Amino acid sequence: MHPRIPRQSARGQDRPPQVAPDGDATLSAELAAVVSGARRRALRDGDRQIDTAHLLHSLLDADPEACAVFEDEPHLPRLLGYLVQRSIGYGLRWQGAVEDSGAVPVVTAPGTLGADPAAAEGFSPLAAEAMEYARVRAGHRDGGPARGVDLLAAILMDPGSRAVEVLTRAGIDAGEVRARLDGLLPGGPWGRPLRSDR
Repeated sequence: MHPRIPRQSARGQDRPPQVAPDGDATLSAELAAVVSGARRRALRDGDRQIDTAHLLHSLLDADPEACAVFEDEPHLPRLLGYLVQRSIGYGLRWQGAVEDSGAVPVVTAPGTLGADPAAAEGFSPLAAEAMEYARVRAGHRDGGPARGVDLLAAILMDPGSRAVEVLTRAGIDAGEVRARLDGLLPGGPWGRPLRSDR
């Protein structure tokens, strides 16, 4: 098992979030826009790290393919309300705390965040792992850049993530969302190679 991404030192926790460049070739243009949006939200809310709830909010706001997964979800307005009012409502108790349930091991691969822990600066440990899993998933699928649905699948895998917590609070079953993604993504949410019937 590979070591987990280390927590930021106290010395580095007062700096604003810094994420991978928007032009990162391992991210689709849509996902790069999602990361930029999540960074802006973290800065605006005064959060020192981008967490999975920031990523979920940005996915719903900026990625049509990921947003379409929630198209028939009756509780979507409630979810958006929680996310929009994060800095004055539900998310207040997250301020000053690090998002890291410890449930998901880091998957490392060349060119991913886990290969260089310093590259994860600005992300919570769970958000960094989700970004990494999204890249790994895309690589298993077709070797192309990670898409928003890859990241959505990743942030829903850990039941302790803030993304899953806010979904549950809004009355949305994360397991059902994962099931929808299973049908949308070839090979399931982790992009395992499809079996050949030949």
